[in-house]
Amino acid sequence: NPPVQAWAAWELYQMESEKSGRQDVSFLKRCFHKLMINFAWWVNKVDSSGNNIFEGGFLGLDNITVIDRSEGIPGGGKLEQSDGTGWMGFFCLKMMRIAIELAKHDRDYESLAVKFFEHFIYIAAALHRSGSRDVQIWDDQDGFFYDVLSHPDGSHQKIGVRSLVGIIPIFAVDWIDQSELDHLKEFSVSIEWFLNNRKDLSKYCITRKDSNGKKGFLMSLMNEDQMGRVLNRAWDPDEFRSPYGLRSLSKYHEEHPFELFDQRLSYDPSECRMKIKGGNSNWRGPIWFPTTYLFIETLDKLHHILGEEMEIQAPGEASVHLSEMVHYFSHALLSLFRKVDGKRPIHGQNTLFAEDEAFGDQLLF
Repeated sequence: NPPVQAWAAWELYQMESEKSGRQDVSFLKRCFHKLMINFAWWVNKVDSSGNNIFEGGFLGLDNITVIDRSEGIPGGGKLEQSDGTGWMGFFCLKMMRIAIELAKHDRDYESLAVKFFEHFIYIAAALHRSGSRDVQIWDDQDGFFYDVLSHPDGSHQKIGVRSLVGIIPIFAVDWIDQSELDHLKEFSVSIEWFLNNRKDLSKYCITRKDSNGKKGFLMSLMNEDQMGRVLNRAWDPDEFRSPYGLRSLSKYHEEHPFELFDQRLSYDPSECRMKIKGGNSNWRGPIWFPTTYLFIETLDKLHHILGEEMEIQAPGEASVHLSEMVHYFSHALLSLFRKVDGKRPIHGQNTLFAEDEAFGDQLLF
Protein backbone atom coordinates (compact mmCIF):
# COMPACT_ATOMS: atom_id res chain seq x y z
CA ASN A 1 0.00 0.00 0.00
CA PRO A 2 1.17 3.60 -0.47
CA PRO A 3 4.01 4.68 1.85
CA VAL A 4 2.14 7.48 3.63
CA GLN A 5 3.36 6.77 7.17
CA ALA A 6 6.07 9.46 7.10
CA TRP A 7 3.45 12.01 6.05
CA ALA A 8 1.19 10.80 8.88
CA ALA A 9 3.96 11.06 11.48
CA TRP A 10 4.87 14.58 10.35
CA GLU A 11 1.22 15.68 10.35
CA LEU A 12 0.65 14.33 13.88
CA TYR A 13 3.81 16.01 15.13
CA GLN A 14 2.72 19.36 13.68
CA MET A 15 -0.85 19.04 14.95
CA GLU A 16 0.30 18.32 18.50
CA SER A 17 2.86 21.14 18.38
CA GLU A 18 0.18 23.58 17.30
CA LYS A 19 -2.40 22.32 19.78
CA SER A 20 -0.25 21.95 22.89
CA GLY A 21 2.79 24.11 22.16
CA ARG A 22 4.96 21.03 22.89
CA GLN A 23 7.23 19.47 20.31
CA ASP A 24 7.30 15.71 20.81
CA VAL A 25 10.75 15.16 19.31
CA SER A 26 11.00 11.71 20.91
CA PHE A 27 7.89 10.58 19.01
CA LEU A 28 9.28 11.93 15.75
CA LYS A 29 12.63 10.19 16.29
CA ARG A 30 11.00 6.83 17.03
CA CYS A 31 8.88 7.09 13.88
CA PHE A 32 11.85 8.21 11.79
CA HIS A 33 14.04 5.28 12.81
CA LYS A 34 11.35 2.73 11.95
CA LEU A 35 10.60 4.52 8.68
CA MET A 36 14.27 4.31 7.68
CA ILE A 37 13.83 0.53 7.65
CA ASN A 38 10.57 0.85 5.74
CA PHE A 39 12.20 3.14 3.17
CA ALA A 40 15.03 0.67 2.65
CA TRP A 41 12.47 -2.09 2.02
CA TRP A 42 10.77 -0.02 -0.69
CA VAL A 43 14.05 0.85 -2.38
CA ASN A 44 15.34 -2.73 -2.33
CA LYS A 45 12.11 -4.60 -3.07
CA VAL A 46 10.12 -2.53 -5.55
CA ASP A 47 12.84 -0.90 -7.64
CA SER A 48 13.99 -4.09 -9.36
CA SER A 49 16.16 -2.34 -11.95
CA GLY A 50 17.78 0.13 -9.56
CA ASN A 51 16.67 2.99 -11.82
CA ASN A 52 14.50 4.83 -9.26
CA ILE A 53 11.31 3.86 -11.10
CA PHE A 54 9.12 1.86 -8.75
CA GLU A 55 6.86 -1.13 -9.31
CA GLY A 56 4.94 -0.97 -6.06
CA GLY A 57 2.10 -3.36 -6.89
CA PHE A 58 -1.52 -2.33 -6.61
CA LEU A 59 -0.89 0.54 -4.13
CA GLY A 60 -4.56 0.73 -3.21
CA LEU A 61 -5.47 1.71 -6.78
CA ASP A 62 -6.39 -1.80 -7.82
CA ASN A 63 -9.66 -1.06 -9.60
CA ILE A 64 -8.71 1.84 -11.87
CA THR A 65 -6.23 -0.06 -13.96
CA VAL A 66 -6.58 -2.50 -16.80
CA ILE A 67 -4.01 -4.81 -15.16
CA ASP A 68 -4.36 -6.54 -11.81
CA ARG A 69 -1.27 -4.91 -10.32
CA SER A 70 -1.02 -7.32 -7.41
CA GLU A 71 -0.48 -10.20 -9.85
CA GLY A 72 2.22 -10.96 -12.40
CA ILE A 73 2.19 -9.33 -15.84
CA PRO A 74 0.85 -11.66 -18.57
CA GLY A 75 3.80 -12.87 -20.60
CA GLY A 76 6.30 -11.57 -18.05
CA GLY A 77 7.82 -8.14 -17.82
CA LYS A 78 7.12 -5.47 -15.22
CA LEU A 79 4.95 -2.42 -14.75
CA GLU A 80 6.84 0.80 -14.07
CA GLN A 81 4.36 2.85 -12.08
CA SER A 82 4.08 6.62 -12.11
CA ASP A 83 2.09 6.52 -8.88
CA GLY A 84 4.59 4.19 -7.16
CA THR A 85 7.39 6.55 -8.18
CA GLY A 86 5.31 9.56 -7.11
CA TRP A 87 4.64 8.01 -3.70
CA MET A 88 8.38 7.40 -3.23
CA GLY A 89 9.15 11.03 -4.08
CA PHE A 90 6.47 11.98 -1.53
CA PHE A 91 8.09 9.60 1.00
CA CYS A 92 11.54 11.15 0.39
CA LEU A 93 10.33 14.71 0.95
CA LYS A 94 8.54 13.82 4.19
CA MET A 95 11.61 11.97 5.50
CA MET A 96 13.75 14.94 4.48
CA ARG A 97 11.39 17.30 6.30
CA ILE A 98 11.43 15.15 9.46
CA ALA A 99 15.22 14.96 9.37
CA ILE A 100 15.48 18.76 9.01
CA GLU A 101 13.25 19.15 12.07
CA LEU A 102 15.30 16.64 14.08
CA ALA A 103 18.52 18.36 13.01
CA LYS A 104 17.37 21.42 15.00
CA HIS A 105 17.81 19.26 18.12
CA ASP A 106 20.60 16.92 16.95
CA ARG A 107 23.00 18.01 14.17
CA ASP A 108 23.69 14.39 13.19
CA TYR A 109 20.30 14.23 11.46
CA GLU A 110 21.33 16.82 8.87
CA SER A 111 23.28 14.24 6.88
CA LEU A 112 20.11 12.13 6.71
CA ALA A 113 18.17 15.13 5.41
CA VAL A 114 20.82 15.36 2.67
CA LYS A 115 20.43 11.64 1.92
CA PHE A 116 16.68 11.92 1.32
CA PHE A 117 17.07 15.16 -0.64
CA GLU A 118 19.55 13.51 -3.01
CA HIS A 119 17.40 10.41 -3.37
CA PHE A 120 14.46 12.67 -4.24
CA ILE A 121 16.48 14.28 -7.05
CA TYR A 122 17.30 10.91 -8.61
CA ILE A 123 13.65 9.82 -8.44
CA ALA A 124 12.49 13.08 -10.05
CA ALA A 125 15.02 12.71 -12.88
CA ALA A 126 14.03 9.08 -13.48
CA LEU A 127 10.35 10.02 -13.59
CA HIS A 128 11.08 12.22 -16.61
CA ARG A 129 13.82 10.33 -18.38
CA SER A 130 14.43 6.66 -17.67
CA GLY A 131 17.19 5.55 -20.00
CA SER A 132 17.29 6.38 -23.71
CA ARG A 133 14.04 4.67 -24.67
CA ASP A 134 11.27 6.35 -26.63
CA VAL A 135 8.45 5.55 -24.18
CA GLN A 136 8.67 7.50 -20.93
CA ILE A 137 6.39 7.82 -17.89
CA TRP A 138 5.90 11.55 -18.58
CA ASP A 139 4.02 12.05 -21.86
CA ASP A 140 4.84 15.55 -23.05
CA GLN A 141 2.21 15.49 -25.77
CA ASP A 142 -0.62 14.69 -23.34
CA GLY A 143 0.92 16.59 -20.41
CA PHE A 144 0.32 13.64 -18.10
CA PHE A 145 2.03 10.72 -16.37
CA TYR A 146 1.26 7.12 -17.40
CA ASP A 147 2.42 3.69 -16.32
CA VAL A 148 4.87 1.97 -18.67
CA LEU A 149 4.93 -1.76 -19.35
CA SER A 150 8.44 -3.17 -19.86
CA HIS A 151 8.35 -6.40 -21.86
CA PRO A 152 10.95 -9.20 -21.50
CA ASP A 153 12.29 -8.47 -25.01
CA GLY A 154 13.32 -4.97 -23.91
CA SER A 155 10.47 -3.12 -25.59
CA HIS A 156 8.24 -0.68 -23.73
CA GLN A 157 4.54 0.12 -23.95
CA LYS A 158 2.63 3.09 -22.54
CA ILE A 159 -0.51 2.22 -20.57
CA GLY A 160 -2.63 5.11 -21.81
CA VAL A 161 -5.11 5.19 -18.93
CA ARG A 162 -5.75 8.63 -17.46
CA SER A 163 -6.32 8.07 -13.78
CA LEU A 164 -5.09 9.07 -10.33
CA VAL A 165 -1.91 7.23 -11.30
CA GLY A 166 -0.91 10.33 -13.29
CA ILE A 167 -1.96 12.86 -10.64
CA ILE A 168 -0.26 11.36 -7.57
CA PRO A 169 3.26 12.60 -8.51
CA ILE A 170 2.07 16.16 -7.80
CA PHE A 171 1.66 15.22 -4.10
CA ALA A 172 5.44 15.36 -3.71
CA VAL A 173 6.07 19.05 -3.09
CA ASP A 174 7.86 21.10 -0.43
CA TRP A 175 9.38 24.52 0.15
CA ILE A 176 12.77 25.14 1.74
CA ASP A 177 13.16 28.66 3.09
CA GLN A 178 16.58 30.30 2.84
CA SER A 179 16.37 31.09 6.56
CA GLU A 180 16.22 27.33 7.22
CA LEU A 181 19.24 26.71 5.01
CA ASP A 182 21.26 29.32 6.92
CA HIS A 183 21.26 26.83 9.80
CA LEU A 184 21.88 23.76 7.58
CA LYS A 185 25.31 24.21 6.04
CA GLU A 186 25.74 20.65 4.77
CA PHE A 187 22.24 20.60 3.29
CA SER A 188 22.72 24.03 1.69
CA VAL A 189 26.01 22.94 0.11
CA SER A 190 24.30 19.87 -1.37
CA ILE A 191 21.55 21.96 -2.98
CA GLU A 192 24.05 24.39 -4.50
CA TRP A 193 26.21 21.52 -5.77
CA PHE A 194 23.32 19.92 -7.65
CA LEU A 195 22.18 23.27 -9.06
CA ASN A 196 25.69 24.09 -10.28
CA ASN A 197 27.02 20.67 -11.30
CA ARG A 198 24.04 18.44 -12.13
CA LYS A 199 21.58 20.68 -13.91
CA ASP A 200 20.57 17.65 -15.97
CA LEU A 201 19.02 16.23 -12.77
CA SER A 202 18.10 19.29 -10.71
CA LYS A 203 16.18 21.02 -13.53
CA TYR A 204 13.27 18.66 -12.93
CA CYS A 205 12.81 19.20 -9.24
CA ILE A 206 14.53 22.29 -7.73
CA THR A 207 13.50 25.85 -8.56
CA ARG A 208 14.91 28.98 -6.95
CA LYS A 209 11.89 31.02 -6.01
CA ASP A 210 10.69 33.93 -3.93
CA SER A 211 7.59 33.11 -1.92
CA ASN A 212 5.77 35.60 0.29
CA GLY A 213 8.77 37.89 0.15
CA LYS A 214 11.18 35.13 1.21
CA LYS A 215 13.88 33.45 -0.86
CA GLY A 216 14.02 29.70 -1.06
CA PHE A 217 13.58 26.61 -3.20
CA LEU A 218 10.52 24.85 -4.54
CA MET A 219 11.00 21.07 -4.56
CA SER A 220 8.65 18.99 -6.66
CA LEU A 221 8.64 16.04 -9.05
CA MET A 222 7.72 18.33 -11.95
CA ASN A 223 8.29 21.91 -13.01
CA GLU A 224 5.56 24.56 -12.85
CA ASP A 225 4.58 24.14 -16.50
CA GLN A 226 4.07 20.41 -16.01
CA MET A 227 2.12 21.04 -12.79
CA GLY A 228 -0.17 23.38 -14.68
CA ARG A 229 -0.79 20.81 -17.42
CA VAL A 230 -1.64 18.05 -14.95
CA LEU A 231 -3.89 20.39 -12.93
CA ASN A 232 -5.67 21.54 -16.10
CA ARG A 233 -6.75 17.94 -16.64
CA ALA A 234 -7.71 17.56 -12.97
CA TRP A 235 -9.90 20.69 -13.26
CA ASP A 236 -11.57 19.62 -16.54
CA PRO A 237 -15.18 18.47 -15.86
CA ASP A 238 -14.88 16.11 -18.82
CA GLU A 239 -11.89 14.47 -17.13
CA PHE A 240 -11.38 14.45 -13.33
CA ARG A 241 -13.48 17.24 -11.83
CA SER A 242 -16.86 16.08 -10.59
CA PRO A 243 -19.54 17.70 -8.37
CA TYR A 244 -18.41 15.38 -5.56
CA GLY A 245 -14.62 15.42 -5.73
CA LEU A 246 -11.75 14.16 -7.84
CA ARG A 247 -12.62 11.21 -10.07
CA SER A 248 -10.20 8.32 -9.72
CA LEU A 249 -10.58 7.60 -13.45
CA SER A 250 -11.01 10.26 -16.13
CA LYS A 251 -14.45 10.61 -17.68
CA TYR A 252 -12.54 10.62 -20.98
CA HIS A 253 -12.67 6.83 -20.83
CA GLU A 254 -16.47 6.81 -20.88
CA GLU A 255 -16.29 7.15 -24.66
CA HIS A 256 -12.69 6.01 -25.07
CA PRO A 257 -12.28 2.65 -23.28
CA PHE A 258 -8.79 1.21 -22.95
CA GLU A 259 -8.12 -2.44 -23.77
CA LEU A 260 -5.12 -4.62 -22.98
CA PHE A 261 -4.64 -8.37 -22.42
CA ASP A 262 -8.32 -9.02 -23.18
CA GLN A 263 -9.30 -6.62 -20.39
CA ARG A 264 -11.39 -3.52 -21.00
CA LEU A 265 -11.41 -0.45 -18.78
CA SER A 266 -14.01 2.30 -19.10
CA TYR A 267 -15.36 5.10 -16.92
CA ASP A 268 -18.42 4.07 -14.93
CA PRO A 269 -19.99 6.41 -12.36
CA SER A 270 -21.17 4.73 -9.18
CA GLU A 271 -20.77 0.95 -9.51
CA CYS A 272 -18.51 -0.13 -12.36
CA ARG A 273 -19.36 -3.01 -14.65
CA MET A 274 -15.80 -4.36 -14.80
CA LYS A 275 -15.22 -6.27 -11.58
CA ILE A 276 -11.43 -6.10 -11.34
CA LYS A 277 -10.64 -6.68 -7.66
CA GLY A 278 -14.33 -6.38 -6.77
CA GLY A 279 -15.12 -3.32 -8.86
CA ASN A 280 -15.89 -0.11 -6.99
CA SER A 281 -15.81 -1.84 -3.65
CA ASN A 282 -17.27 -0.26 -0.53
CA TRP A 283 -14.29 1.71 0.79
CA ARG A 284 -13.01 2.95 -2.55
CA GLY A 285 -15.64 3.87 -5.11
CA PRO A 286 -15.11 6.16 -8.09
CA ILE A 287 -14.19 9.09 -5.81
CA TRP A 288 -11.68 8.22 -3.11
CA PHE A 289 -11.79 10.40 -0.03
CA PRO A 290 -8.13 9.97 1.14
CA THR A 291 -6.54 10.75 -2.23
CA THR A 292 -8.83 13.76 -2.79
CA TYR A 293 -7.83 14.96 0.69
CA LEU A 294 -4.14 14.72 -0.23
CA PHE A 295 -4.88 16.47 -3.51
CA ILE A 296 -6.56 19.35 -1.64
CA GLU A 297 -3.64 19.56 0.80
CA THR A 298 -1.21 19.71 -2.14
CA LEU A 299 -3.19 22.48 -3.84
CA ASP A 300 -3.24 24.44 -0.58
CA LYS A 301 0.52 24.05 -0.14
CA LEU A 302 1.18 25.13 -3.73
CA HIS A 303 -1.07 28.15 -3.21
CA HIS A 304 0.94 29.22 -0.16
CA ILE A 305 4.16 28.85 -2.17
CA LEU A 306 3.08 30.25 -5.55
CA GLY A 307 0.29 32.61 -4.52
CA GLU A 308 -1.93 33.70 -7.40
CA GLU A 309 0.70 33.32 -10.12
CA MET A 310 -0.52 29.91 -11.31
CA GLU A 311 -3.80 29.90 -13.22
CA ILE A 312 -5.66 26.71 -14.11
CA GLN A 313 -8.19 26.48 -16.91
CA ALA A 314 -10.67 23.93 -18.18
CA PRO A 315 -11.74 24.10 -21.85
CA GLY A 316 -14.35 26.79 -22.40
CA GLU A 317 -14.16 28.12 -18.83
CA ALA A 318 -12.55 31.09 -17.15
CA SER A 319 -9.25 30.40 -15.41
CA VAL A 320 -9.14 29.82 -11.66
CA HIS A 321 -6.45 30.11 -9.00
CA LEU A 322 -5.27 27.28 -6.76
CA SER A 323 -7.18 28.71 -3.78
CA GLU A 324 -10.41 28.41 -5.77
CA MET A 325 -9.62 24.76 -6.54
CA VAL A 326 -9.06 24.12 -2.84
CA HIS A 327 -12.45 25.65 -2.04
CA TYR A 328 -14.22 23.71 -4.80
CA PHE A 329 -12.85 20.25 -4.03
CA SER A 330 -13.31 20.71 -0.26
CA HIS A 331 -16.99 21.53 -0.73
CA ALA A 332 -17.37 18.81 -3.37
CA LEU A 333 -16.27 16.14 -0.88
CA LEU A 334 -18.71 17.46 1.71
CA SER A 335 -21.46 17.38 -0.92
CA LEU A 336 -21.14 13.60 -1.01
CA PHE A 337 -22.73 13.52 2.45
CA ARG A 338 -25.18 16.42 2.33
CA LYS A 339 -28.86 15.66 1.75
CA VAL A 340 -30.41 16.63 -1.58
CA ASP A 341 -34.19 16.10 -1.72
CA GLY A 342 -33.88 14.01 1.43
CA LYS A 343 -31.15 11.74 0.04
CA ARG A 344 -27.38 11.71 0.39
CA PRO A 345 -25.34 11.16 -2.82
CA ILE A 346 -23.00 8.78 -0.95
CA HIS A 347 -25.88 6.29 -0.64
CA GLY A 348 -26.62 6.21 -4.36
CA GLN A 349 -29.71 4.13 -5.15
CA ASN A 350 -29.65 2.21 -1.87
CA THR A 351 -33.16 2.82 -0.52
CA LEU A 352 -32.35 1.29 2.88
CA PHE A 353 -29.78 4.01 3.63
CA ALA A 354 -31.77 6.70 1.87
CA GLU A 355 -35.16 6.12 3.48
CA ASP A 356 -34.93 3.99 6.63
CA GLU A 357 -34.93 6.11 9.80
CA ALA A 358 -32.51 3.74 11.55
CA PHE A 359 -29.91 4.05 8.78
CA GLY A 360 -30.46 7.37 7.02
CA ASP A 361 -28.26 9.47 9.33
CA GLN A 362 -25.64 6.83 10.16
CA LEU A 363 -22.80 8.04 7.95
CA LEU A 364 -19.83 5.82 7.20
CA PHE A 365 -17.43 8.78 7.40
